[in-house]
Amino acid sequence: MSPELKYLAMTATLTALLWIPYILNSMARNRLSDVVGYPDTPLTLSPWATRLKKAHYNAVENLVVFAALVLVVNAMDISSPATVAASATFFWMRAVHPLAYTFAIPWLRTLAFAVAWAALMCLAWHILM
Repeated sequence: MSPELKYLAMTATLTALLWIPYILNSMARNRLSDVVGYPDTPLTLSPWATRLKKAHYNAVENLVVFAALVLVVNAMDISSPATVAASATFFWMRAVHPLAYTFAIPWLRTLAFAVAWAALMCLAWHILM
């Protein structure tokens, strides 16, 4: 497995796990029947859980782009130190992003998002050039 695919698998796994804390918070703050059902009123979450839920949605949106780019890099067999570094950078910034978002660290959250986006652009550059 290429390093880029390894980082894709790690990013997908991280994204797949992000829902657990905010669902547990929802279960602690609401009736279980409402959590698993369709309540008439919105469920309540702690502020940190609301932020984590938003970070999770953002992670899902960015995973789609990262996966597409990594799969194209793999299909074109253009792995290079730059594409490996971009994939690693994307993963680590996507690991930092939900932590910074959950704990309300605004500059770090924005920096992690921007650096991850730059890593995506690096992958795109290597594909298109």
